[in-house]
Amino acid sequence: MKSSYDCVVVGGGPGGCSAAAITAEGGLSTLLIERDPFPRFHIGESLMPEVYWPLQRLGMISRMQQAGFQAKKSVQFVTHRGTESAPFFFREHDMRECSSTWQVERSEFDKMLFDRAEELGADCFDRTRLLDVRFDEMQKVIGVTVRDKDGNDHAIDCPVVIDATGQQSFIANKLGLRQVNPDLRKVAVWSYYRDALRGEGDNEGATIILNTESKDSWFWFIPLSRGITSIGCVGDTDYMLKGRGKPEQVYFEEMERCPGLQSRLENATRLGDIRTAKEFSYMTTQHAGDGWVLVGDALGFLDPVYSSGVYFALEMGVRAADAVVDGFKKNDFSASQLGRWTPEFLEGMQWLRKLVYAFYRKEFSIGRFMKEHPEHRGRVTDLLIGRIFDESSEQLFRDMDHSIAKAQKAM
Repeated sequence: MKSSYDCVVVGGGPGGCSAAAITAEGGLSTLLIERDPFPRFHIGESLMPEVYWPLQRLGMISRMQQAGFQAKKSVQFVTHRGTESAPFFFREHDMRECSSTWQVERSEFDKMLFDRAEELGADCFDRTRLLDVRFDEMQKVIGVTVRDKDGNDHAIDCPVVIDATGQQSFIANKLGLRQVNPDLRKVAVWSYYRDALRGEGDNEGATIILNTESKDSWFWFIPLSRGITSIGCVGDTDYMLKGRGKPEQVYFEEMERCPGLQSRLENATRLGDIRTAKEFSYMTTQHAGDGWVLVGDALGFLDPVYSSGVYFALEMGVRAADAVVDGFKKNDFSASQLGRWTPEFLEGMQWLRKLVYAFYRKEFSIGRFMKEHPEHRGRVTDLLIGRIFDESSEQLFRDMDHSIAKAQKAM
């Protein structure tokens, strides 16, 4: 570990690894640190097809194809009565290779990205903790202080820090920039099962979203490799945790209230512990400053329902890194330069946020909406693929609001 770098990237998840890979490839001396030892566990196994493009930029497509991850070619929804929607097959909308993606074990996937950043020239250290980001009197970044795996502290000079510290969001918390979304105060409780019943054919690797009877919670069903399936329950924090006992008790109670899940678990065996994460939907009020920029969950996290987290992190990492490399060419490390990509990104992100809000309306049914407006099936599929930057979805959501209002009147 040197005493100075052009760029220090903090966090070895998809956002940090993609950023470090691009800055190193761009000729910048880059330090990438991760506090946990690799391989390490992380939630978020389901990828959107649009990860293809940042992974292609990183030279990772052939490696992904050879890694043995479960192919994901569709998304399916199951109602509170157990009625299954027709699967949204990505290739029915787009036959290109980029319309198929993967369900990944994050411990393996993140290690692949970490190794790729090192291959491209970044100095990569796990078991290394960020202690502080140092600013001058003008609030411009001048360096970081880190602690290595042996407990030694290092003061490292650098003009740019890319914060990819996930929900820890180091700089945002240091500067008071993080705001929890009051409309999405959710908790997730999840575990893993062997031999859960999957779909057939091209739907075998589908991410399945299943509502419970009351629609107060929903389950994700994410088929991984080696016969393992990630199964998690998400609901409002108050509903899930207040006065209902331990999270594992709530998990099994909600499972009994999910008719679409019962047949899928008849011959399944649970593996490992039950895990919990809460209040994970938030946004930062400022995304870049002089000498720093946030990427991935450090910038914000929307919701797990459409599996956008890893794609957003990879895409943000690439865009932020490009802005940093260009900033070095211009000797410009200002907030406007390092965060130049954020307005377009956040504008695209709003369409998926609207789809999340619609999902949590009890009056909303994706199956009913598709019957009422089959002309929107392609655009809905686009959003599930992750194509949020290509075109407006205003008409889609006008019609969706009308569908929800009509359902309200009928209740």
